Amino acid sequence: MNNILLITRREYLTQVKKKSFVVLTILAPVMLAAFGVLISMMIKANQTEAHIQVVDRSGLFAPELKSGKNVMYHNLGNSNISPEKELCHSTETDGILMIPALKDHNFDALESGTELLVNKKIGFDTKQKIAGDLKKIIQKHKIKALGLNRQQIDDIDKNFDLKVESLNKEEKADSDLAFGVKSGLGMTLMYVTFMFIIIYGVRVMRSVLEEKNNRVVEIIISSVKPFDLMMGKILGVTLVALTQFVIWIAMSVTGALFLNTGFSAMQKSLPGTEDHAMMQKLDFSQYATEISHILLGLNFPLIILVFIVFFLLGYVFYSSVYAAIGSAVDNETETQQFTLFAIVPLMLGMYGSFTIMNNPDGPLAFWLSVIPFTSPVAMIARIPFGVPLWQILLSFVLLLGSTLLMVSVAARIYRIGILTYGNKATLKEIWRWMRN
Repeated sequence: MNNILLITRREYLTQVKKKSFVVLTILAPVMLAAFGVLISMMIKANQTEAHIQVVDRSGLFAPELKSGKNVMYHNLGNSNISPEKELCHSTETDGILMIPALKDHNFDALESGTELLVNKKIGFDTKQKIAGDLKKIIQKHKIKALGLNRQQIDDIDKNFDLKVESLNKEEKADSDLAFGVKSGLGMTLMYVTFMFIIIYGVRVMRSVLEEKNNRVVEIIISSVKPFDLMMGKILGVTLVALTQFVIWIAMSVTGALFLNTGFSAMQKSLPGTEDHAMMQKLDFSQYATEISHILLGLNFPLIILVFIVFFLLGYVFYSSVYAAIGSAVDNETETQQFTLFAIVPLMLGMYGSFTIMNNPDGPLAFWLSVIPFTSPVAMIARIPFGVPLWQILLSFVLLLGSTLLMVSVAARIYRIGILTYGNKATLKEIWRWMRN
């Protein structure tokens, strides 16, 4: 045990004393937020403003087509222009919408005769936006033909706001915003767990492989047992990841508290918040305040505890696999045929967890959060929605038992493979090592 602690301490201090660790730990949340902003800017930069000339011979559409951010309509009335000449000689026109005359209220014939003439490719979103605008106008005129007035038409088109109330006093029904916040939190924690298990697991594998190729391991195991060396490496890197998580959790909670108090104080300090125009300006701050209230209303002690426990057990589970792979091969190229055994179950758990957002208490969500190969990511994705205690305990016991079994199996492979050189290990040989 002393040897394991010594190796763990050495691995931990070697990592946390690096300047790169300090910089990445502090800047990673900032870089992640900046990355999200950059992605949104890239998406926005690829959106172009399409200028569409409208020739409306029916007289129904042009007055009601409203320009937006991505589509600008220019009404030409019932013009007899030549579309080919207009598109060839105009650099500002992206397309001409030709709408035929409406005869005998035959909207089907009008729809089949409507064309958008272009001389270059237009975006799919632009096409869908124009089609959607035309559909809404046709829908209104069809309803109006039935003898309904504008107020009745608007009343028919009004959204239905379904209110959900839970009869179970212990489980409050979530609003749409609360459901979205919980989904975002679950997906974020799940993705972070997935990425860190892979990143730090590969780091353990490379560390083992490097010491094996440098023959340093021959000197090390003369003083310590192979099992102690493997566990020391795994636990050392685990503590490094745990340190980063603790710092990031503290930063996240501090940020949520700042949003909650900051926006609330700003709203109270602004006069005349009863004014409708002022309330519209405060939409963003109110939205952020509501999100922070939802986050602070969650059972964060349980979420953090489950996150840390399942991350640690999942990491030890898969790091044992990576350590065994590193000891069984001689170079990184050979690791590719074995790393699938670690990556595929995690990917099944991650992509399968997307269905949890639709039904957190469904059968697939239950089995993914209980099976040890997928529970490290699935349970973390599910925990913000609330999970019965017996399911958490069942998943924990199964994952703990599987982790201990995997460590034992990996140790058998490690103690033989770490001293094996020159031969490419086959699955048959690895199976024989596991049985010895």
